[in-house]
Amino acid sequence: MMEQTTRRSFFQTVGGGLALGLTAASYRALAGVSPNERIQVGFIGLGAMGTGRLKGFMQHPDVLAAAVCDVDRDHLDRAVAAVEQKQGRKPQAFRDFRKLLEDKDLDAVMIATPDHWHALPTIAACKAGKDVFVEKPLCYSIGEGRAMMRAALEHKRITQLGTHIHNDYPNYRRVVELVQSGMLGKVKRVYCWITSSDRSLGKPADAPPPAELDYDFWLGPAPKRPYNPNRSHRSFRYFWDYSGGIFIDFWCHYTDVVYWALGLKAPKSVSAAGGRFFQDDNAETPDTIEVLYEYPEVILTWTVHPRGRPGFGHMDAGVIFEGSEATLATTYTRHELYVKGKKVEDFKRPEPTIPDSPGHIREFLDSIKSRKRTTCDIEYAYTLTKGGLLGNLAYRTGERLYWDDQRQRIAGHSQANKMVTRHYRKPWRLA
Repeated sequence: MMEQTTRRSFFQTVGGGLALGLTAASYRALAGVSPNERIQVGFIGLGAMGTGRLKGFMQHPDVLAAAVCDVDRDHLDRAVAAVEQKQGRKPQAFRDFRKLLEDKDLDAVMIATPDHWHALPTIAACKAGKDVFVEKPLCYSIGEGRAMMRAALEHKRITQLGTHIHNDYPNYRRVVELVQSGMLGKVKRVYCWITSSDRSLGKPADAPPPAELDYDFWLGPAPKRPYNPNRSHRSFRYFWDYSGGIFIDFWCHYTDVVYWALGLKAPKSVSAAGGRFFQDDNAETPDTIEVLYEYPEVILTWTVHPRGRPGFGHMDAGVIFEGSEATLATTYTRHELYVKGKKVEDFKRPEPTIPDSPGHIREFLDSIKSRKRTTCDIEYAYTLTKGGLLGNLAYRTGERLYWDDQRQRIAGHSQANKMVTRHYRKPWRLA
């Protein structure tokens, strides 16, 4: 384990942020604990997911939520109140993540901004010596993911992707053990799917942004657009400027178990088809999509559809491993084995080989102290997220794309390669 004094030596100078009158060092003094006993965490992005993460982190007694940051004043006020209620005092509060990162007493940050805002705070945090917990998907573009990974490795930061299913549900561990035991035989086909919503978002008119939202900062590196209620907060994911729809939202959660069980890396080729067939609204990303991946010796199909996957109506979403001897279907919490099309209720399971997890957030906190890699660190996160991003590129170009992982580019397709790293709106740039 890395000595606490060594870990703290980076954070000797009290940060310059004095919002609400207290530094992180002051929090520790008032809390009556040694500076080495608590991990100082700053929280960037405090919408629904970010607030949930904030509360999750504060469940751990060795965490001090020392700072919060959001471009929406209502989100920020709510977060300050939640911290005060739990910890008995207010955290520092910021509207600009760069100000939060100036506090050299922070050990780590949690980033739960919209997808298009994952890269810049992550890179800046790594450069500032903070460990990083960042929500999935890791990044908006492949180029961002590469830059994030380089920053984390160069600055030797502990990182964790917010794919909490990986650690918070033991079912995935049992599935990986079953697949790797050989019980299914050779697995050459895998199906992933999720049931998309058929609820329309409607077509609200453009309007002035609400007073509590710094809309220009919210857009950040994304193109300048008129404010529309559907293009921010909870529904931002359905617009290409900010994310990649329900497909990329759930890609990491479900494809995680496939990459884990089969040791997948990068696909050789990707093709996709679909559209927004069921919803009449102003959103852009498809509510229906079929993505076909060719990996070495494995074909993976990803389906998003309001009716789910035929034959598995009892599962809203899941993964099917089709082996030469048996088929395994899994959701987050349970799995089913089929032999020759018939469900097998009782079968001999392999001995457990994957240790139980202390929990996704707990693993990150323990790794901050030990300096040991987490199971969903940024290298794994980049490998995993890259596949989903390539699927969306194939859909948007309407062509089969061939990925050259060694050169980190799409072979023979200049249009798609221009989309591998997005063009940032000034003054933002990907460092």
